[in-house]
Amino acid sequence: MKKRIFSGMRPTGSLHIGHLSVLQNWVKLQDEYECFFGVVDWHALTTGYEDKLNLKELTKEMALDWLSVGLDPQKCAIFAQSQVKEHAELHLLLSMFTPISWLERVPTYKDQIQQLGSEGKDLHTYGFLGYPLLMAADILVYKAAVVPVGEDQIPHIEFCREIARRFNHLFDKVFPEPKELIGEVPLLPGVDGRKMSKSYNNAISLTASPDEIGFRVRQMVTDPQRIRKDDPGHPEVCVVYKFHKIYSPDVTTIEQECREGKIGCVACKKYLAENIDKVLAPCRERRQMWASEDKVEQVLAEGAEKARAVAGQTLDEVRKVMGF
Repeated sequence: MKKRIFSGMRPTGSLHIGHLSVLQNWVKLQDEYECFFGVVDWHALTTGYEDKLNLKELTKEMALDWLSVGLDPQKCAIFAQSQVKEHAELHLLLSMFTPISWLERVPTYKDQIQQLGSEGKDLHTYGFLGYPLLMAADILVYKAAVVPVGEDQIPHIEFCREIARRFNHLFDKVFPEPKELIGEVPLLPGVDGRKMSKSYNNAISLTASPDEIGFRVRQMVTDPQRIRKDDPGHPEVCVVYKFHKIYSPDVTTIEQECREGKIGCVACKKYLAENIDKVLAPCRERRQMWASEDKVEQVLAEGAEKARAVAGQTLDEVRKVMGF
């Protein structure tokens, strides 16, 4: 019997190539584990409750992005969190015995209150305080043994293990203690060298056309000391080189030619754009196929049905040991 995995993303906007390595890892995992991938739309409200998001449309677009990269609904469950009500019920039941101090010590809590508070957003809400517990419910409702995350999410998985241990101690051993699965996720900068983000308008979308890819790559910041194309370059300070390391198989040659002044920045960028397009072209084709057949809502409905079947069994156990 395969071990279970749960992972999810908040539907706050279109995905970019900074997300691609995470999704490619999911594609590999769907062949090795029983996978549940949730568009966690309730989580989008924890920081965006005032934004009046069209969550139904954002969820559909995110599912399209996932399918375009190669997630297969025959191999995994793709669903919207809000369509599996057991997430909310388990979150409520877990909240009855979760100390507030546990939530307040989650590292991202104070960091994000300070960061987003400086942008004028009030995060002194229960939804934001309790989002690590909702995340724990997302994981535990499937009795997931493994959770693929980045290193910044490790404290959330440790919190989830603490919740599982506390439940098992207070009531009965229902939940396994999930382990994090750290994938190699390269942190790609935006074209301007800052963090890649749609809010900075410095990202390359997963749906980018060849022309858009070329335009974005031409915007990339290069070695400021390199004036002429035959000047020796310094790849380590160049945004273009960081992308070459991910998308160009002959990156060693590119680096050497740059250092020796044998390739100019214009040619270097053109070559990078071609290599990025080779990766995104199959994604665009799959996305068009899924969109044209208008099957995304069906995928989400069938995924939710699979998810509810498993989550429902877990809640039956939880209710029984808690006395309901």
